[in-house]
Amino acid sequence: MIVGTPGGRQWLLSLLLAVFVLSPRVLVGQSPADAFQAVLAELREASYLDKEAIAERLIATGHPSAGPVLTALFEDRLFVRSQDQQVVIGKTNGDDVPSVPLVDPLTLADAGTAATEGLTKIGTNNRLRRFLRTTVARFALASPDAAVRLAAVKDMVRTLDASTVELLNQRAAAETDMAVKYEIETGLALAALDGDDPQIRLRAVETLSSRLRPEVRNRLAALIEPDASGQASEPDAAVRQAATDAVRSIDSSRTFYSGIETLFFGLSLGSVLVLAAIGLAITFGVMGVINMAHGELMMLGAYTTYVVQMAMPNHIGWSIAVAVPAAFLVAGLAGVIVERTIIRFLYGRPLETLLATFGVSLVLQQLVRSVFSANNRSVETPAWMSGTWQINEALAITLNRLYIVAFTLIVFVTLLAVLKRTRMGLQIRAVAQNRGMARAMGIRSEWVDAATFGLGSGIAGMAGVALSQLTNVGPNLGQAYIIDTFMVVVFGGVGNLWGTLIGGMSLGIVNKLLEPYAGAVLGKILVLVVLILFIQRRPRGLFPQTGRAAEGLS
Repeated sequence: MIVGTPGGRQWLLSLLLAVFVLSPRVLVGQSPADAFQAVLAELREASYLDKEAIAERLIATGHPSAGPVLTALFEDRLFVRSQDQQVVIGKTNGDDVPSVPLVDPLTLADAGTAATEGLTKIGTNNRLRRFLRTTVARFALASPDAAVRLAAVKDMVRTLDASTVELLNQRAAAETDMAVKYEIETGLALAALDGDDPQIRLRAVETLSSRLRPEVRNRLAALIEPDASGQASEPDAAVRQAATDAVRSIDSSRTFYSGIETLFFGLSLGSVLVLAAIGLAITFGVMGVINMAHGELMMLGAYTTYVVQMAMPNHIGWSIAVAVPAAFLVAGLAGVIVERTIIRFLYGRPLETLLATFGVSLVLQQLVRSVFSANNRSVETPAWMSGTWQINEALAITLNRLYIVAFTLIVFVTLLAVLKRTRMGLQIRAVAQNRGMARAMGIRSEWVDAATFGLGSGIAGMAGVALSQLTNVGPNLGQAYIIDTFMVVVFGGVGNLWGTLIGGMSLGIVNKLLEPYAGAVLGKILVLVVLILFIQRRPRGLFPQTGRAAEGLS
């Protein structure tokens, strides 16, 4: 029969309709979920070429799981489960692990685990992976979520090719989110550096000159670096000069922001030193007690944080809020016990308090070894304290250190308010300035001493909470900070809280500024030498006390 005749055309239409209705791959009358599952099942035995067509049809179903499924196929995380021949998504690719956590591809809910030998990976080849990469990127670029589009563009910019450049060009006109537009412009400018038109390359260099990320800087530097023959890879002199200026500008900006980042690290280190030294400034500066067990009181606070997290495994985010007052109470109670049983018999004899509290530190270290063992314990950082605050492409601030800086300032202001605005603070200052006169006025100095030592110890416990977010918790935690803590108190001025704040921040910043040039150990030695020379000129520190309190400490 001739196809061009009316009868032939009718026959052909009937044949196509029959194929359309009877073909198992065209899912007429099925729901989107059923259609999605039916197409997904075809991946089990499909060839690499067929998998490309199946991927297109998965997207055509409009099912929200199409993107995650294709992403899993691209990342070698799509499996066929042997026990029921179902296609499942693995949370890992199954390499070098005995079992794989699974996800249901239809609902994206957890689907238990399966042994690696009970899973057959749905394979890909290079052509299919290139196709999937473009398909997944196109799917992600159409997402209504700007964060998904931004992540997709960043991934595409890392490995630019003709297909991804075409997708970026198509998306550029329709994109409304400024962050996504910025990334698209960066990717298109990087791609334009390989073009033939010098003017286009020049405009691309001008666009990239404001980008601070390392890969942009390295790509621009490649334009001016000589090749094996000694010639620059960029033949146009104007483009080379623009690239040279851009690299110089990027380097200058990155150096500036690196300095800011170093200052922030110094402030965060200084905050830890201040938080650790505030309690010592009270017990050492106000009471004249050299407390060598101060580091172990911080250790008790850190272990309290660990215990609270073990008691609240499902509420890690709230555990820190519970650990702060708990650590204050535990360390404060330990301080009161030490003061009532040992320290109160040694007032006026600072060297003996040094030896006694050193013995207490050894006892506390052995106590936690007996209870928790000598192994370090890891304290989990809550989700709201994790990650970084990305200010720009060259400057990122870690959130846990930022919170520690804020926490230190809150503790400092609260302590000042307690000492200046409360009856307890008035009595502490009275006993510190003139113990005999304070007793004559009816103040029970022995209880004030216990409360003062407990207050300083409690603040040390809160310092331990902060330290638990920066390092592992172990029996020797306090020993790493006790010397620095005494340095802060002596440098700032014995008994002066403002001096402790300024001294701690200054030493933290100086340490971090010296580390890139002298190393951590030599930098600390240099700080110690300078501090010794400073104390020889100003024995009472940066902000010495005046009046009777100063006479009692001299």
